[in-house]
Amino acid sequence: MDNNYNEINFETVRRIRDILLLQHQTAAVAESVTAGDLQSALSLAEDALGFFQGGITVYNLGQKARHLHIDPVHAIDTNCVSERVAAEMAVAVTGLFSADWGISVTGYASPLPEKNINELYACFAISYKNNVVRRETVYARKALPRNVRVFYTNHILSVFLKQIR
Repeated sequence: MDNNYNEINFETVRRIRDILLLQHQTAAVAESVTAGDLQSALSLAEDALGFFQGGITVYNLGQKARHLHIDPVHAIDTNCVSERVAAEMAVAVTGLFSADWGISVTGYASPLPEKNINELYACFAISYKNNVVRRETVYARKALPRNVRVFYTNHILSVFLKQIR
Protein backbone atom coordinates (compact mmCIF):
# COMPACT_ATOMS: atom_id res chain seq x y z
CA MET A 1 0.00 0.00 0.00
CA ASP A 2 1.42 3.40 -0.95
CA ASN A 3 2.07 6.22 1.53
CA ASN A 4 -1.00 8.18 0.38
CA TYR A 5 -3.01 5.54 2.26
CA ASN A 6 -0.69 5.17 5.25
CA GLU A 7 0.31 8.56 6.59
CA ILE A 8 -0.60 12.21 6.31
CA ASN A 9 1.71 14.17 4.03
CA PHE A 10 2.94 16.87 6.41
CA GLU A 11 5.15 18.39 3.72
CA THR A 12 1.94 19.39 1.92
CA VAL A 13 0.58 20.80 5.19
CA ARG A 14 3.79 22.82 5.67
CA ARG A 15 3.50 24.29 2.18
CA ILE A 16 -0.16 25.19 2.77
CA ARG A 17 0.86 26.90 6.01
CA ASP A 18 3.62 28.87 4.29
CA ILE A 19 1.33 30.16 1.55
CA LEU A 20 -1.57 31.05 3.83
CA LEU A 21 0.68 32.86 6.30
CA LEU A 22 2.38 34.76 3.47
CA GLN A 23 -1.01 35.78 2.03
CA HIS A 24 -2.47 36.56 5.49
CA GLN A 25 -5.33 34.15 4.83
CA THR A 26 -7.10 31.59 6.96
CA ALA A 27 -8.84 28.27 6.45
CA ALA A 28 -11.59 26.29 8.17
CA VAL A 29 -12.78 22.72 7.62
CA ALA A 30 -16.13 20.92 7.60
CA GLU A 31 -15.78 17.18 7.40
CA SER A 32 -17.72 13.99 7.69
CA VAL A 33 -16.02 10.91 6.24
CA THR A 34 -12.53 11.99 7.36
CA ALA A 35 -13.78 12.42 10.95
CA GLY A 36 -11.43 15.25 11.89
CA ASP A 37 -8.32 14.10 10.00
CA LEU A 38 -8.14 17.32 7.95
CA GLN A 39 -8.53 19.42 11.08
CA SER A 40 -5.88 17.39 12.84
CA ALA A 41 -3.42 17.67 9.95
CA LEU A 42 -3.78 21.45 9.69
CA SER A 43 -3.69 21.95 13.46
CA LEU A 44 -0.38 20.10 13.73
CA ALA A 45 1.41 22.60 11.49
CA GLU A 46 3.81 24.96 13.19
CA ASP A 47 2.11 28.35 13.67
CA ALA A 48 -1.31 26.81 12.99
CA LEU A 49 -2.89 29.61 15.02
CA GLY A 50 -1.83 32.01 12.28
CA PHE A 51 -3.86 30.38 9.50
CA PHE A 52 -6.17 27.63 10.80
CA GLN A 53 -9.47 28.88 12.23
CA GLY A 54 -10.84 25.47 13.21
CA GLY A 55 -13.38 23.02 11.99
CA ILE A 56 -16.46 20.96 12.54
CA THR A 57 -17.12 17.25 12.12
CA VAL A 58 -20.71 16.44 11.19
CA TYR A 59 -21.72 12.87 10.54
CA ASN A 60 -25.41 12.95 9.83
CA LEU A 61 -27.97 14.94 7.90
CA GLY A 62 -29.42 16.55 11.01
CA GLN A 63 -26.11 18.00 12.10
CA LYS A 64 -25.12 19.03 8.57
CA ALA A 65 -28.43 20.87 8.16
CA ARG A 66 -28.35 22.45 11.62
CA HIS A 67 -24.76 23.68 11.64
CA LEU A 68 -23.91 24.03 7.94
CA HIS A 69 -27.32 24.77 6.45
CA ILE A 70 -27.23 22.12 3.74
CA ASP A 71 -30.42 21.54 1.77
CA PRO A 72 -32.07 18.62 3.60
CA VAL A 73 -34.24 17.52 0.67
CA HIS A 74 -31.22 17.11 -1.62
CA ALA A 75 -29.23 15.54 1.23
CA ILE A 76 -31.93 12.90 1.79
CA ASP A 77 -31.83 11.99 -1.91
CA THR A 78 -28.03 11.59 -1.89
CA ASN A 79 -27.44 10.23 1.62
CA CYS A 80 -25.56 13.52 2.21
CA VAL A 81 -22.86 12.51 -0.28
CA SER A 82 -22.73 14.78 -3.31
CA GLU A 83 -20.64 17.61 -4.66
CA ARG A 84 -23.56 19.94 -3.95
CA VAL A 85 -23.62 18.98 -0.27
CA ALA A 86 -19.84 19.41 -0.10
CA ALA A 87 -20.12 22.85 -1.73
CA GLU A 88 -22.80 23.94 0.75
CA MET A 89 -20.62 22.71 3.62
CA ALA A 90 -17.52 24.55 2.34
CA VAL A 91 -19.32 27.88 2.02
CA ALA A 92 -21.02 27.52 5.39
CA VAL A 93 -17.82 26.69 7.27
CA THR A 94 -16.12 29.87 6.03
CA GLY A 95 -18.88 31.92 7.64
CA LEU A 96 -19.03 29.78 10.76
CA PHE A 97 -15.31 30.31 11.41
CA SER A 98 -14.77 33.69 9.71
CA ALA A 99 -12.22 32.14 7.36
CA ASP A 100 -11.07 33.07 3.87
CA TRP A 101 -10.99 29.45 2.70
CA GLY A 102 -13.40 26.62 3.43
CA ILE A 103 -12.62 22.96 2.82
CA SER A 104 -15.28 20.26 3.14
CA VAL A 105 -15.65 16.55 2.56
CA THR A 106 -18.41 13.95 2.79
CA GLY A 107 -18.31 10.37 1.55
CA TYR A 108 -17.75 6.71 2.29
CA ALA A 109 -14.72 5.05 3.88
CA SER A 110 -16.28 1.59 3.80
CA PRO A 111 -18.96 -0.10 1.71
CA LEU A 112 -22.60 0.05 2.85
CA PRO A 113 -24.17 -2.96 1.12
CA GLU A 114 -27.53 -2.29 2.82
CA LYS A 115 -27.64 1.04 0.91
CA ASN A 116 -26.15 -0.49 -2.25
CA ILE A 117 -22.92 1.51 -1.77
CA ASN A 118 -20.05 -0.72 -2.87
CA GLU A 119 -17.69 1.87 -4.32
CA LEU A 120 -15.66 4.10 -1.99
CA TYR A 121 -15.74 7.78 -2.84
CA ALA A 122 -15.84 11.20 -1.28
CA CYS A 123 -17.12 14.53 -2.53
CA PHE A 124 -15.19 17.58 -1.48
CA ALA A 125 -15.28 21.28 -2.13
CA ILE A 126 -13.12 24.33 -1.60
CA SER A 127 -14.57 27.79 -1.20
CA TYR A 128 -12.87 31.16 -1.14
CA LYS A 129 -14.61 34.24 0.25
CA ASN A 130 -17.93 32.33 0.21
CA ASN A 131 -17.63 31.25 -3.44
CA VAL A 132 -17.04 27.63 -4.43
CA VAL A 133 -13.84 27.50 -6.47
CA ARG A 134 -13.47 23.73 -6.66
CA ARG A 135 -15.65 20.67 -6.24
CA GLU A 136 -14.66 17.14 -7.02
CA THR A 137 -15.41 13.49 -6.41
CA VAL A 138 -12.45 11.29 -5.53
CA TYR A 139 -12.51 7.48 -5.59
CA ALA A 140 -10.54 5.22 -3.27
CA ARG A 141 -9.64 1.59 -3.50
CA LYS A 142 -10.99 -0.73 -0.86
CA ALA A 143 -8.80 -0.67 2.23
CA LEU A 144 -9.22 -0.33 5.97
CA PRO A 145 -11.48 2.67 6.66
CA ARG A 146 -8.63 4.44 8.48
CA ASN A 147 -6.41 4.13 5.41
CA VAL A 148 -9.18 5.34 3.11
CA ARG A 149 -9.61 8.42 5.33
CA VAL A 150 -5.86 9.12 5.13
CA PHE A 151 -6.04 8.82 1.34
CA TYR A 152 -8.93 11.32 1.15
CA THR A 153 -7.12 13.70 3.51
CA ASN A 154 -3.91 13.63 1.47
CA HIS A 155 -5.78 14.06 -1.80
CA ILE A 156 -7.80 17.03 -0.55
CA LEU A 157 -4.75 18.72 1.00
CA SER A 158 -2.89 18.30 -2.30
CA VAL A 159 -5.76 19.83 -4.29
CA PHE A 160 -6.08 22.67 -1.76
CA LEU A 161 -2.35 23.42 -2.08
CA LYS A 162 -2.71 23.68 -5.87
CA GLN A 163 -5.76 25.92 -5.44
CA ILE A 164 -4.07 28.46 -3.16
CA ARG A 165 -0.89 28.77 -5.23
